[in-house]
Amino acid sequence: MATREEWLTSAIDILRPDFTELDATIPDSVRVTCGWPSQGGRPGRKQRIGECWPPSCSEDDTTEMFINPMLGDGVEALEVLVHELVHAAVGCDAGHKGPFRTVAKGIGLEGKMTATRAGETLRAKLEGIAESLGDYPHAKLTPKKKTPQGTRMLKLECPACGWMARTSRKWIDIGLPTCACGTKMEEA
Repeated sequence: MATREEWLTSAIDILRPDFTELDATIPDSVRVTCGWPSQGGRPGRKQRIGECWPPSCSEDDTTEMFINPMLGDGVEALEVLVHELVHAAVGCDAGHKGPFRTVAKGIGLEGKMTATRAGETLRAKLEGIAESLGDYPHAKLTPKKKTPQGTRMLKLECPACGWMARTSRKWIDIGLPTCACGTKMEEA
C-alpha cells in the first residue's frame, strides 16, 4: 500500500462482511484518514484516538473518519478503525449506547464503550489483516510539549527605598527610569 488512507480503506473492505453478518451496514461512501480529531487529539485526560463524522457534515454526503496520528502500530489503528466503523454503521447519533453497544460487542470490541479495545478473537483477526496488508505506512507522531512562556516583564528596584516596578527589555534599553524618591532604578 502506498498511503495510510489506501491501507485503512483496504481494511474497511476486508471488514465489511463482518458487519453485514451483524445486520449493520458500513456506508458505501466512507473516507478514512490519519489525522487529528476536531478536539482532544493530544495526550491528556480526554484524548481522542479516533473520530467519525456523519454524512450530513460532509459536502458530498460521505462518512468521514479520522485515526489519530499518534498511533503508530497498525493493529492499534485497526482497533480504532473498527470502533469508528461501528459509529458509521449504526449512525453517529447513537452515541455509545443501544445499537452501538450491540454491534460493538457483536464485532468483538470490549470494555467501556467510549474506549473500546479488541477482544481476543477480534485482535487475532486484526493482526491477520495487518499482516496481509503489510506494514502500516505511518510513523507515530509525538507532539512536543509546549513550554510555558516566561514573563517578558523584567523587575526593577530602587536601591534607595526598595520600590519595585516591572518593564520590558525595550524600555530598559532606552534607559532606566527614576524612582519617585529621585534615585535611578536598577534591574533586580
